Amino acid sequence: MAQDTFKLIVGLGNPGPEHAMDRHNVGYWFVDALADAAGVRFKSERKYHADICRFRIDDQELRLLKPTTYMNRSGQAIQALVSYLKIHPKEILIVHDELDLPAGDVRLKFGGGHGGHNGLRDVIHHLGRDFLRARIGISHPGHKDDVIDYVLKRASSVDEDKIIDAIRDLASVLPILLNDGEQAAMKKLHSRGTKPKPYKKAATDSESKD
Repeated sequence: MAQDTFKLIVGLGNPGPEHAMDRHNVGYWFVDALADAAGVRFKSERKYHADICRFRIDDQELRLLKPTTYMNRSGQAIQALVSYLKIHPKEILIVHDELDLPAGDVRLKFGGGHGGHNGLRDVIHHLGRDFLRARIGISHPGHKDDVIDYVLKRASSVDEDKIIDAIRDLASVLPILLNDGEQAAMKKLHSRGTKPKPYKKAATDSESKD
């Protein structure tokens, strides 16, 4: 991915304190971690159906977005901001939970289907498939009938620690992703024994269910 095309990071999740620690909200956890580390705050933007803030990595300014439409209407919020900013789906990174990866695994993927994820299903409906995803593993409950209850509950302490480590690892490779592309970032993520340097913190002013 070219350096000058990466402009928006979206964390998928459900709004409200009752969902804050759900497995389904790891996308929210990720963008919250970025904002906290940079010292910026999200602001509710009703016209975009989302919480939004500006964020800087090195000398590049991006926006962070948390849809407040609930998971199965995530695409509505993303489309509203994308239309305003006049950016292409290729300029977006969407971070979400992934049942088909072990808890704490991280994979980057460009394009593809929704794999049964209702947030991605709605994003694809609104934007098409041409966007980059960061898939953070939460493991699978073992049977499809248990999935809804599983993703809307908190992970075990062991799995939660793995997920938090994965979020830190993903945050640390963002500069590589911006400057050198998806393959270089994935290579660094795979070499988990050697952690890349954390991204440079730089605060900017905040912007204005499954």
